[in-house]
Amino acid sequence: QVQLVESGGGLVQAGGSLRLSCAASRSSLSINAMRWHRQAPGKQRELVATITSGGVTNYADSVKGRFTISRDNARNTVYLQMNSLKPEDTAVYYCNAEILTYKWEDYWGQGTQVTVSS
Repeated sequence: QVQLVESGGGLVQAGGSLRLSCAASRSSLSINAMRWHRQAPGKQRELVATITSGGVTNYADSVKGRFTISRDNARNTVYLQMNSLKPEDTAVYYCNAEILTYKWEDYWGQGTQVTVSS
């Protein structure tokens, strides 16, 4: 069984930065797209950023120019560098990856809280 383990969340003041990490629990995996999502209280989960296996990235309009998604394929890890944080970025952040075990499946991390104070 594969698990995605997230780290890096916390409390930061507006304008500050945080870096989230999400690592797969096993090595030598075939991983397709990796994504970060977030869910604020009382709101639906939204897609924040995507990176393909080839390194092509895509971002929600709300984070373009502030957030950067990257991955280390050797470590089966995806990162989210968040700069110029705003209070509206406060949410639980989840990583998600398409991983091949017996078949291609979506795996999710447990979530990490990011709180931005004004």
